[in-house]
Amino acid sequence: MYIRSDNGSEFVAKVVRNYLRDSGVRTLFIEPGSPWENGYIESFNGKLRDELLDGELFLHIDEVRYVVDRWRMDYNHYRPHSSLGYVSPVAFAATCVPSDSATPHPSEHTHQSVDTLIKGGT
Repeated sequence: MYIRSDNGSEFVAKVVRNYLRDSGVRTLFIEPGSPWENGYIESFNGKLRDELLDGELFLHIDEVRYVVDRWRMDYNHYRPHSSLGYVSPVAFAATCVPSDSATPHPSEHTHQSVDTLIKGGT
């Protein structure tokens, strides 16, 4: 299992890395300054910030948990997502068929450098 993240201090901190390792979870970091490599979560974070966090003043951590949990429930259970054919993630997941084939390990993906692409390479 992998967690893909940016290089923020909350993910590169030794205590977090050790916890993930001890839990059997490996970390994959996107290239610094390349948020498009983690586009779905960057989009989610932007929506959470714009629609909820920027408009609230939280006075207690329990308030944060409650408000964010309500927003998350709406986001996943009721809100239609254009990328899923205008159904909620929960409704979309209910239509998916389990598969033995997993997403390829990141090392199996091939990446070209920007220089190669600019020079017309393939």
